[in-house]
Amino acid sequence: MSVKHLLEQKGRNVWTIDPAATVLEAVAKMAEKDVGSLVVMDGERLIGIITERHYSRNVILKGKTSPATLVRDIMENNVIHVRPDQSVELCMALMIEKRVRHLPVVEDTKVIGLLSIGDLLKFIISKREFTIDQLEHYIQGEIAA
Repeated sequence: MSVKHLLEQKGRNVWTIDPAATVLEAVAKMAEKDVGSLVVMDGERLIGIITERHYSRNVILKGKTSPATLVRDIMENNVIHVRPDQSVELCMALMIEKRVRHLPVVEDTKVIGLLSIGDLLKFIISKREFTIDQLEHYIQGEIAA
């Protein structure tokens, strides 16, 4: 299955934040939206991503304060992203290899979605459950015959 098809099922909500916002604003928005990351946008351009992990490692552990620290100071600048035509399996491989939990989906230069590792796991598990169900029906049909 392609990323495009997965986004059609899951939805294309992308929560964003400005790089000049405070980390406190970012954490509050993540809590409000019940998400673990925000895409950092400069207008329409993807310039970074901020996650709960960035907050804990770059603010709390370094003794900084959330109201005084800007998103641009702790965000990840080198954003790993995928295209809508790429496969879910490729996304999972990228997440494992690059040790990231969120992948923006970019078409041309526009962010059209965001995938989390949870989204991918949910898809992979449902695909496996479907296969198991089909095999069980096949086996039961053979036994009944």
